[in-house]
Amino acid sequence: MNLPAALTLVEPLDRQTLGERAYAQLADLLISGRLAPGEKLSLRAAADVLGVSIMPVREAVSRLVADKALEVAANRAVRVPMMSSAQFRDLTKVRIAIEGHAAAEAARHRQDDNLASIAAAEAAMRAESELARPDLARAVELNKTFHFAVYEAAQSPILVEIIRTLWLKAGPVINLDLRGNPDRLAKGEAIRFHADVRKAIAAGDAASAKAGIAADITGAADFILSRGGLSA
Repeated sequence: MNLPAALTLVEPLDRQTLGERAYAQLADLLISGRLAPGEKLSLRAAADVLGVSIMPVREAVSRLVADKALEVAANRAVRVPMMSSAQFRDLTKVRIAIEGHAAAEAARHRQDDNLASIAAAEAAMRAESELARPDLARAVELNKTFHFAVYEAAQSPILVEIIRTLWLKAGPVINLDLRGNPDRLAKGEAIRFHADVRKAIAAGDAASAKAGIAADITGAADFILSRGGLSA
């Protein structure tokens, strides 16, 4: 069977809470940028990889369509929505506001285990960027890991849930772009911003943590918009 490359990375599911777990696995593909804008998703292929019947996958896809993370095309094919420049700018503004707030809250409420997770994720992505031939797919995953380590440190499950919903829409654009453009990783802007955020959270500096996340999101968005890959 000819499977999309992203689906080969998914672990088979057991028989418990299949709909929930299918949703979580497919959502993670979107958040991590392993499904690209416009890419079609075969329900049958997804079900085969997850090791379930098609019903839990259909349930998960219905939820993702309701989240506007997937869409059903005129021919009933399920695909990742394309995003216009205007939609991306709007999403970026919302991300700066909400994710910046989460970073500020992380600086106020982080615990020792949060600091360790943030430091480990920041160090791993920095090390990957310094390799002669970095693994861009791994860099994408490490970028997501760093951001969510920061947001988890805010100690607000509701806030993390809201951010995950934003990343369902943003992930296919921002992470696919990083994976496909090694120049972004080589320039090291994200690496510098991540280091700034880590230091600010460790110091309890809410304003600097918020500014660092805002700069990271803005830098990535400006790069994406400058390449003209989004629709008008």
